[in-house]
Amino acid sequence: MNDQAAQGASLQPQNVLVTGGSGFTGINLIRFLLDKNVRVRSLDLAPFTYADCRDRIETMQGDIRDPEAVDKAMAGIDLVIHTAMALPLYPEPDILTTGIDGTRLLLTKAQQHGVKRFVHISSTAVYGIPDHHPLREDDKLDGVGPYGHAKVQAEAVCAEFRDQGMVVPVLRPKSFIGPERLGVFALLYDWARDGRGFPMIGSGDNRYQLLDIADLCQAIWLCSTLPDETVNDVFNIGAAEYTTMKQDWQAVLDYAGFGKKVKGFPAGPVIWALRILDRLGMSPLYKWVYETAATDSFVSIEKAQRVLGYRPQYSNQDALIRNFKWYLEHMSEFEGASGVSHRVPWKQGALGLAKKFF
Repeated sequence: MNDQAAQGASLQPQNVLVTGGSGFTGINLIRFLLDKNVRVRSLDLAPFTYADCRDRIETMQGDIRDPEAVDKAMAGIDLVIHTAMALPLYPEPDILTTGIDGTRLLLTKAQQHGVKRFVHISSTAVYGIPDHHPLREDDKLDGVGPYGHAKVQAEAVCAEFRDQGMVVPVLRPKSFIGPERLGVFALLYDWARDGRGFPMIGSGDNRYQLLDIADLCQAIWLCSTLPDETVNDVFNIGAAEYTTMKQDWQAVLDYAGFGKKVKGFPAGPVIWALRILDRLGMSPLYKWVYETAATDSFVSIEKAQRVLGYRPQYSNQDALIRNFKWYLEHMSEFEGASGVSHRVPWKQGALGLAKKFF
């Protein structure tokens, strides 16, 4: 029997505020919630452009750092799911103020409005560059760079409000992918589509756990509906099945059908080159990606399985191929686009020069 099975009655949220609803996580979560017959309000700095559910939800365009916008968004809400964050390619001040100050403002306004529950989406980036695996929820937190630092401090803010009596579940998901996800993954999907192989930092024999967005939505729903005493805690979320980086990414190349292979390169020289390119503004990858890509990176999901009844449906390879198929079906919609969010491909940078050799 799962721990949650012995607890009190489950809850059914009626009016849900999703912060960051215009982003990759937000739109997948909103579609999931609509299937659960929940009324949804989205608050995002970016406009909400998804035609399939634009008329089915209430959209508010505003900044989570703006007290007036947040106060208005909280009216009549009984559950907040906080996914909004400035991603690692944003300027450092935006990352820190969005992640830390924005989270504090949201929690403050939620408390003032009597919101019953606040689900915070953190990241396994809070563990930094670890020296052991699997990582567990009680391991030390040491975020790398502004993004990791902001996520660690945002969790500390959540803990403050939990100590004040609020129910604030915190989820630490591994890097997650699925429909609408582009960003760094689009760099390699572009190569696979064009019949190229994949370069890899290091041998590719390291294990690097991922997560399908559908499984993240499942975990969020569990934290939204199970009893207070069950969910008012911190949980790692990731795939249950994963092999090595080389094997998992080779599955994408096999699906592409060109007979190409993953090719590893010595990690040390590649990482130093990427550090230099990063300083010059030419790297397609941010620090936490290239510093950890050649090492093991996986967390224990035993606590979420035991306490929440979390049961991931997708392996790493399932999730990668599902995301790649979506990319192929929709690539005409973002051809030529680039940016710093997960909804658009990131610029190839210096990596584009290497493409012709694969």
